[in-house]
Amino acid sequence: MARGPHPAEITLTADERAALERFARRPKTAQALALRARIVLACADRPDVPHGVVAGQLGVTRQTVGKWRERFAAKRLDGLLDEPRVGAPRTITDAQIEEVVRLT
Repeated sequence: MARGPHPAEITLTADERAALERFARRPKTAQALALRARIVLACADRPDVPHGVVAGQLGVTRQTVGKWRERFAAKRLDGLLDEPRVGAPRTITDAQIEEVVRLT
């Protein structure tokens, strides 16, 4: 018998699936975002598989799988991006960082 709350069900649109697969495969994507995309894809492909199984396959904790599954269910693709941190505001954008990484 399963313990704990029932995980959020994830149903992907074609556009969301394409974006997640692009994040997961592209070598220039930030690795944290790529991992989050792989977590969501694994949860969407096999909705009945517990967090622990997905975590074992991806080398993360159950809590990590649960966090990103819930955030994706609540905020969709925007939920996978880093939230603003405390302190001084950033002076460069994510697009600028990605462009520099792409050029190097």
